[in-house]
Amino acid sequence: MIRILIAEHLPLVRRGLLATLGAEPDLRVVAEAGHAEEVMHAALSAKADVAVADLDLPGPPVTALLAEHVPRCGVLILSAAPNPAQVREALAGPALGFMSLCVPAERLAEGVRQVAAGRRAIEAELAVAALQCASNPLTRRELDVLRVAAGGARSTEIADELFLSVGTVRNHLSRIMCKTGARNRLDAVRIASDSGWL
Repeated sequence: MIRILIAEHLPLVRRGLLATLGAEPDLRVVAEAGHAEEVMHAALSAKADVAVADLDLPGPPVTALLAEHVPRCGVLILSAAPNPAQVREALAGPALGFMSLCVPAERLAEGVRQVAAGRRAIEAELAVAALQCASNPLTRRELDVLRVAAGGARSTEIADELFLSVGTVRNHLSRIMCKTGARNRLDAVRIASDSGWL
């Protein structure tokens, strides 16, 4: 019997996962959590084999918490709207699985079984997209500039907020557009957002 912890902040989604996974004869939901800070205690006390965790669960990253404190508990991440960069980032860490909430129930159950056996469980489409996704070419400072620009700020406003000169901001924006192949700063924001860099 595979013991499962469901870590999901939306009660209706959590109940749906409980019903879906609980219907499988070899799977048993032994704990639930609605916040990351509850996950470690729940995984320890329930002796969970697999945590099925929402990517957007409030609190510190669940995969890091479990890897440090409950390493025997595998993690399968779920996301309502996964992007390739999120998949790459999650799987570069200790998570063994990553699936969309749109996955069929039988595929989710099979993914839990794979993670419990210590194997990767990734939807084929997500895996291909993650492999094709370019790594983030922007520096931390360029991302800061782009985040402020995404709110519609002018160069002078970006400079004031980030304590930079206007010339430095313009240089950063120029490099951002070159690195992303964007036509303008709005296009750069769109490209970075679609790629999961922002």
